[in-house]
Amino acid sequence: MVGQPNDGWARLGAPAGAAGPTGNGDLLHSDGPWLRAAGGADQLVTHLGPVKSELAAAHQGLIAGAGALSALAELSTVRDSWERRIEAARRECGSLAGNLRAVVQGQAQANEAVKSGFDRVKTPSGGGAW
Repeated sequence: MVGQPNDGWARLGAPAGAAGPTGNGDLLHSDGPWLRAAGGADQLVTHLGPVKSELAAAHQGLIAGAGALSALAELSTVRDSWERRIEAARRECGSLAGNLRAVVQGQAQANEAVKSGFDRVKTPSGGGAW
């Protein structure tokens, strides 16, 4: 995560505290992009929240000024369609934010499992080749 040690870089096969690409074959990834994308999806959910009521208020003013025009029935159909689309977009963005955060959790769990696997491997105490 941003603001975390190593700016969110998770690293396998290297000493703790090392960060950034080194070209030595270590697996690197950062939670930052996933969490920023999740935050962006959350912002879209929030931004789209009042749109339905704003659309209703604008539609109400239009009905009052239009009298008995025949286009009002068609306008109502279009409004209903937009309301469905807005709600679908909010649901999709909310789901996406949760899924992106789940990726971060999955990566962390996978990293820990791999690290635990490496930790169980016995190495010679002399530090040289076997």
